Amino acid sequence: MTVPVRIGVQLQPQHAPDYALIRDAVLRAEDIGVDIVFNWDHFYPLVGDPDGAHFECWTMLGAWAEQTERVEIGALVSGGGYRNPDLLADMARTVDHISGGRLILGIGGGWFKKDYDQYGYEFGTAGTRLRLLGENLARITTRLGELNPAPTRPIPILIGGGGERKTLRLVAEYADVWHSFANLDALVHKSQVLAGHCVDVGRDPGRIARSVPWPGTETAQAFVDAGVTLFTASASGPDFDLDTLAEAVRWRDERMPEPLAGLA
Repeated sequence: MTVPVRIGVQLQPQHAPDYALIRDAVLRAEDIGVDIVFNWDHFYPLVGDPDGAHFECWTMLGAWAEQTERVEIGALVSGGGYRNPDLLADMARTVDHISGGRLILGIGGGWFKKDYDQYGYEFGTAGTRLRLLGENLARITTRLGELNPAPTRPIPILIGGGGERKTLRLVAEYADVWHSFANLDALVHKSQVLAGHCVDVGRDPGRIARSVPWPGTETAQAFVDAGVTLFTASASGPDFDLDTLAEAVRWRDERMPEPLAGLA
């Protein structure tokens, strides 16, 4: 049986001083047939001019919620310590309603020190950032259950990262999607670690989708055989070249011609 696979794109909002360039890239991605359009949650470019043009993540997602009609949207991923978690839950619920139930709440521990330093957040250590992420995920899930009106659906939570002791434990506890940057062999190993955490917390590991960056047509099937069901290409401003995305969508359509439903 052919495993259903979805394709995302991360539009990296750097070096695009005119927001119209980003708006156009979202439109082109949806027209190509992508399933999910992600941005990222940084305050400065990660490559090129470190003080170059950049835009904020969540206000952008609100605009995408109105602009798009079919695709799911989200951050790949939000910095776990950048916003009060109860506020982040409310922001997610609001974008969920604006989009008609198409938001994915992507979140991670955070790592880009310049974001923290320039915006006045405590950078701490990898351990303290992951501890904060765990505390925030508990608060986010609680707040999502208390908001009025409630989200339109159980908002899928995507957690990015691969730390075997802490991050994968949080994936087992909270995530609907696990995004990893691991190579194929490491992904297989980490999936086994994740399965062990799922046993500990009483979850079925098969309920957690595996997500990785698009590896190309030659190796994509090997990742699918390892359990991956979401591939994400990337495109950066100002040009937002979507040729790689188009390649991934063609590959998806050749093996799975019928469009897939969302992550919920």
